[in-house]
Amino acid sequence: MKAPFSKYLDGIAGGLKDLIKELGKDYSYVSVLATDSKGFSVRISQHAKRVSNQTMTTERGTVVRVHDEDGYCEYALDSFDPAKPMETAQKIKEELEQQKKLRKATGMEYYPTGSLSDEELELFVEKETIMLPEETKLDELIGRLCDISDRNAANEEVIDCLCNAQSTHVCKMFLSANRDLRQSYVYSEGGVVVIAQKDGRNQYGNESVSGLCGPEIFTQLEEAGDKALASARAMLQAVPVVPGEYEIITSPEVTGLIAHEAFGHGVEMDMFVKERALGAHYIGKRIGSDLLTMHEGALCAESVTSYAFDDEGTLAKDTVEIEKGILKTGICDALSALRLGIAPTGNGKRENFAHKAYTRMTNTMIDSGDCDVQDMIKSIKHGYLLEGMESGMEDPKHWGIQCIVKMGREIKDGRLTGKIVGPVIMTGYVPDLLSNITMLSHDRKVSGAGGCGKGYKEFVKTAEGGPYMKTKGMLG
Repeated sequence: MKAPFSKYLDGIAGGLKDLIKELGKDYSYVSVLATDSKGFSVRISQHAKRVSNQTMTTERGTVVRVHDEDGYCEYALDSFDPAKPMETAQKIKEELEQQKKLRKATGMEYYPTGSLSDEELELFVEKETIMLPEETKLDELIGRLCDISDRNAANEEVIDCLCNAQSTHVCKMFLSANRDLRQSYVYSEGGVVVIAQKDGRNQYGNESVSGLCGPEIFTQLEEAGDKALASARAMLQAVPVVPGEYEIITSPEVTGLIAHEAFGHGVEMDMFVKERALGAHYIGKRIGSDLLTMHEGALCAESVTSYAFDDEGTLAKDTVEIEKGILKTGICDALSALRLGIAPTGNGKRENFAHKAYTRMTNTMIDSGDCDVQDMIKSIKHGYLLEGMESGMEDPKHWGIQCIVKMGREIKDGRLTGKIVGPVIMTGYVPDLLSNITMLSHDRKVSGAGGCGKGYKEFVKTAEGGPYMKTKGMLG
């Protein structure tokens, strides 16, 4: 079935077009992003149950962007009466005029930016889904999650099992004088966390599922629970890794974490405008192995963040950031693109309608190679197979990276020894880590559970992934 577009947005479209026409008398560019996204979130443990109609991306509201002789201003509305566009236009103009007076009084200046292009374009996209979150029988889903929690908690060493499932039906409409873009899609994500205890020591294992699909994906949570239990049991046997540089093989989710942290934030080109990213000086230069090709964009994979257009009305793209080890380009929102004199890449995203649009990642993917995982393991004298993405940080100004990985499986003389280390912190200088890539597997996976912040805030949905990857890394 098609995910149906919002009747609410259809109902206010005419009024919003009248609003744009009225504001266009005073401003050289006017656009509107209107959103109506609904969903649910369910969280179950042995101690609590929580059901909510809120997820990371549920929202209803409108944001208006205008350009005058100085630069850009935005005005967010949590409600809009389509019968009164003139009154709304007058309110917006009065508010923006007050803002202009305040800037002049305080000596604030705009970053000089020209008017955005507004080529004529119409787009209507309703993506396929099997189920809709608003039609989900939550009692049945809660029962399934309780069964998973109870089954895992019945194991002697398990002290709790947490299960979560959330699904969102996203509807967005972008309008300007010449554009009418509308999209509707559903994405879902869930996970199981098993907390285990042995000899006074607590550890946990976690496994997630996600996809550009409806709540039908939650049938996969039973298997995810089994994997989370196995991971928790393995971590009870884990010992700290001896710090040092090792040959490593990263699983697809860890490969994705490296892609996200190593060259995701580092090539968000709003950081180029602010001179906060070393990558700006390496366009066209080698920064990795010949084996390394990396894509970014809503079209380079199908996942939770595979939209048809971004929050500034730029169509989704597949951008090749790194090609055979050469940094080709970064990604950018529309305003950063104007300031840099390049084309936007479809990466302008807002946390919600009341937040600013920033350059943000969508799908960040390292391309597959042609190797078999077993052959990769056989090639290592002493090192680790790293599994389980935990978290990461990077320093775009100096290209440092720090990734926290759940566990490492020791490899000696080309064989897994059964020894587990963890958790593992992997650090290093990004070009060194990427230049040491020597093997990539032929398979590739994408993970999209969770989100990403711009620094410490502005959280949006992202996804990342790749194949198994052999390189060298500093572990501790």
